[in-house]
Amino acid sequence: MLLVLTLTCGVAVGNIYFPQAIVPLIASGLHTSAGSASMVVTATQIGYTAGIFLLVPLGDRLPYRPLLVTLLALAGLGLLGAGCAPTLPVLVAAGVLVGVTSVAAQVIAPLAAGLVTADRRGAVMGTLLSGSTGGMLLARTFSGTLGESLGWRAPYLGGGILVLALAAVLARTVPATPAPSRAPYPALLAEPLRLLRAEPRLRRSCVHQASVFAGFSAVWTCLALLLTGPAYGLGSQAVGMLALVGAATMVCTPLAGRLVDRKGPDPVGFVCLLGVLLCAVVLAGGAAGGATGLTALTLGTLLLDIAMQSGMLANQARAFAVRPDARGRLNTAYMTCAYLGGSAGSWLGVHVYGRAGWWGVCALLALLAGVPLSRHLGVRRTARTGAGMRMPREGAC
Repeated sequence: MLLVLTLTCGVAVGNIYFPQAIVPLIASGLHTSAGSASMVVTATQIGYTAGIFLLVPLGDRLPYRPLLVTLLALAGLGLLGAGCAPTLPVLVAAGVLVGVTSVAAQVIAPLAAGLVTADRRGAVMGTLLSGSTGGMLLARTFSGTLGESLGWRAPYLGGGILVLALAAVLARTVPATPAPSRAPYPALLAEPLRLLRAEPRLRRSCVHQASVFAGFSAVWTCLALLLTGPAYGLGSQAVGMLALVGAATMVCTPLAGRLVDRKGPDPVGFVCLLGVLLCAVVLAGGAAGGATGLTALTLGTLLLDIAMQSGMLANQARAFAVRPDARGRLNTAYMTCAYLGGSAGSWLGVHVYGRAGWWGVCALLALLAGVPLSRHLGVRRTARTGAGMRMPREGAC
């Protein structure tokens, strides 16, 4: 069952990321600018954020199997519609539909977390995240290679067929499970906002992940523009091949999950934030072009993938520990904030790239990582101060 769910996570998440590798091909095929074509990426991420907010809470209200099958079927139809889009506005609209319905991974996460004991939850979540990571990386490679050979429509059409096939498999393999809540849908929608107001640990996880994911999305959205621009002059296939280097993340996230089980989410999250800052420095070398620049981009994107995904796992574990009976709604709040950050990062990255080039994008990544890092250090300082104030005075015993 874990294998089936992990594969589903990979396919669903891949729908969100593969357009990043074919933005130049879309621009050429629809006779528009690369900046305008990048709206497809932003629209898909905005749709994904809306789907998390509107549909993931249904995992606490509806049985998981029919919900997952329905979401995948609608996503497959959206991908086929995008592959047949005659104009950019139609493609953007189809991208929103694909994003809204590609939330299967976020429905699976609460399901899996409720099926295992607390001491194994990190490892299981890490395995699911490795599937999501694999889908994200392979989707970029798949779309870049297929798009270079057959045009930008081919990745959408191929992805649509794959998602519909997976929906048919899940309809026969996922066991029936009862819904954990009978709360009405409006109450489920309001609950994530209430949890955000009431739970400091949830807010902390959301701020951390939204900031880092914004920088991550800015880098990967602009990477296609850099590699296909005058500094490198490569094709969209190069973006996909560079993404494939990040396959090491699939190995690292289960290890990060075990570290979270043993050490807790805070130490793992702190190391990941430091890793993102290091990535900004390494990626800046990509502005040089040539073999040296390509080496810097390869190493930097690999480290960024590992740091972002491992940090996402740590933050999600912290969020799920807030209220075990409301993991679907906690995940809704957490992932909505994360993908709002990702959507903003894609939009902001394109504008920064247009004004300041690749150096500006790397500076943006460092700035966005510095926000949660300063907050993390502030929390640690407050905790140490509070512990010191609670120490008994000398001789009190």
